[in-house]
Amino acid sequence: MSFLSRYHFIRGPLTVALLMITVACFSCTSESSTVRTRTVEINSDAVNINTADAAELQRIPHIGEKLAADIIEYRQTHGPFRRAEHLLLVNGVSDKRFREISQLVRVD
Repeated sequence: MSFLSRYHFIRGPLTVALLMITVACFSCTSESSTVRTRTVEINSDAVNINTADAAELQRIPHIGEKLAADIIEYRQTHGPFRRAEHLLLVNGVSDKRFREISQLVRVD
């Protein structure tokens, strides 16, 4: 086999392999460079459940004197809430109640 025939014999598969590598590189970079962001709307009137006293907590609908005291007691026992959803851990805050007040509370 002459040099030219060997060259043509290898050139085809080599070109295909190079093309496949190039396509794979571009598909990987476009996937990994895609960043999804989540926008969270914060209500400026929302009550910070980590710093609010009982009177502030009672301004939130469906939170009375007893539940406000329970929230403060939970916060003092377990430390500050890291997420508003952690209110669900307080006895007296049901899923339904949390859905009703979720836009009115925040943590900083």
